[in-house]
Parts: sequence; C-alpha cells; structure tokens
Amino acid sequence: MKAFDEFREFAVKGNVVDMAVGIMVGGAFTTVVKSVVDDLVMPPISLLTGGLDFANKFVVLREGTKAAPFATLAEAQAAGATVLSYGQFINTVVAFLIVAMALFMVVRWINRLRRPETEDAPSTKACPFCKEPIHIEARRCPRCTSALDADAPA
Repeated sequence: MKAFDEFREFAVKGNVVDMAVGIMVGGAFTTVVKSVVDDLVMPPISLLTGGLDFANKFVVLREGTKAAPFATLAEAQAAGATVLSYGQFINTVVAFLIVAMALFMVVRWINRLRRPETEDAPSTKACPFCKEPIHIEARRCPRCTSALDADAPA
C-alpha cells in the first residue's frame, strides 16, 4: 500500500496535472493546426503554384506489385511501392512553423501579462567625501571617518 500512496501523491501534484492538461490541449491544438495547414494554407499555395498539391508529391524509390507511374501517394503505397513523400514533409514543416509561431505568440503574451519585477531599494550610498560605498543609514563613513550630515543628499 505504501507504493500506491507514493504514486497517488506523485500523480496529484500540481506539476503532473498541469503537464497532463498541457499534453491534452497540445493534442487538440495539433489537430486544429493540421486542419489549418491542409484546409486553409495549402489550397491557396496550390492555387498560386498552378494546382500543385503537396500532399501527393513523392518520388518512387522502388516499385511495388504494380509498375509506376502512380497518380497519387495513396495509390503508390497501396501498390507496395517504396516512396519518398516529400510533399507530406513540406506539409509537416508548414504545420510545425504555424505551431511554433502560435506558441511564440502565447509565450510572448503571457510574459507581457507578468508584473514587471521591481528593484530592491538601494542599501548603500556613496560617501560625499571619499565616494566609497557605505550603508544607507550610516552617520559616519567607515573608510574616511567623516561625519555624515543626515539631511545632506547622498
């Protein structure tokens, strides 16, 4: 039972729960980004490039049961051909760049929401006679032994 108690203590710690939520949100976010790339970004790029469909761009490295040419990547894979699907790689890189940009924007936004750190009040001042640093409440400089006027600016 001790092992179960230790596991329960580990599992309900804030960091583990936060990480689990982050992974779940990340998975959902990945699905949304894939849809953005496949449905919103790549069609205009395809239109600009004269109908180029990156999803079906591939190079046949070894033919399968059926001889090339293949019209689509799915057809080549169904025939058992070994293919280098660089179009899928391009789609994946575009998706990665969108995720990276979105995460950058979120982190940047969160950093702006944080309160700026205030600096601690100074604990030393310069002696008006010898210019050595002394404690801010000192009445006499330990270096030059000059008496410091309490009303004089530091």
